[in-house]
Amino acid sequence: MTLRQRKFIGMIAIVAFLIIYCLIAMAIGGMVAVGLPLPLEISFFIIAGIAWLPVVMVVIRWMSRPVEG
Repeated sequence: MTLRQRKFIGMIAIVAFLIIYCLIAMAIGGMVAVGLPLPLEISFFIIAGIAWLPVVMVVIRWMSRPVEG
């Protein structure tokens, strides 16, 4: 697989993951966090806003890996 193909697949994977992740985070936030005291609600959304980074970092690391062969 060429580096260009790997970057294209990675980009599609990241966009799809972020769309699904955002929808799930909003649904969970709407059910769980809304209505809690303001510091807890803000804490939930800060954690939810940062939690996607490790997954995307793994995909980006895979995308930038040197081409084998």
